[in-house]
Amino acid sequence: MTEWFDSHCHVDEEKFDEDRDTVLARMREHGITRYAVIGSDMKTSRHAIAFAKNHPGAVAVGGIHPHEAKGFREEDCEEIARWWKNGDIRAIGEIGLDYYYDFSPRDVQKTVCIRQMELAYEIGAPVAYHIRDAHGDMLEIMKSMKDRLTGGIIHCFSGSAEMAKEYLKLGYYISFAGPLTFKKAPKLQEAALLVPKDRLLIETDSPYMAPEPVRGRRNEPTNVRYVGMKLAELRGESAEETAAYTTENAMRIYGIRD
Repeated sequence: MTEWFDSHCHVDEEKFDEDRDTVLARMREHGITRYAVIGSDMKTSRHAIAFAKNHPGAVAVGGIHPHEAKGFREEDCEEIARWWKNGDIRAIGEIGLDYYYDFSPRDVQKTVCIRQMELAYEIGAPVAYHIRDAHGDMLEIMKSMKDRLTGGIIHCFSGSAEMAKEYLKLGYYISFAGPLTFKKAPKLQEAALLVPKDRLLIETDSPYMAPEPVRGRRNEPTNVRYVGMKLAELRGESAEETAAYTTENAMRIYGIRD
């Protein structure tokens, strides 16, 4: 069976409470044997950690999403640092900037993002970034901190091929989600063709961003295979090859050795 790694999902969220066991069984049935559950604030990060500890194949990522930046406290950094030291999380995230919703003021988003990037540098942790309608400002911040970047993932990449090149120069992995499979996604598909094999990841961001052919439904990690198969089609590879190197890349960035 082809095995896939969903590098970013929220299968621990309440939207899966009623049928999570069925979803997890379906994941195993379709070869989704490894996956990362991602926090968006301190509460959901703690929940992701607890979930990962009780589910083989899962790893946790914790941090403050730009939507939640307005609730950030400096002591949150101390707790995130403890999680990293204890091996509870494999990266800090998802952090970043979201100018589409602006649920937190933009200046606050920037301040909280930069503080967590500084924390990542202090403790040596990779970072998972959420960037929506804010690639210009995010790149400006990254370039200003070029000597203190610790690498990580541009989650659910939504930019152009040119933008992908800029993130690659800074040492990041590029992760593609459901939109890669959409019929009207030529820019994303162009970007997917130029990213080197050793920098490519796939994800679902479930329960959001469902790919074709399940678009419009609640997404789940099982559907990461559709993203992987589309990537394989675009790049002229077998699904097995794409699954192998995207899994290897996810394991590398998350520090998984078994």
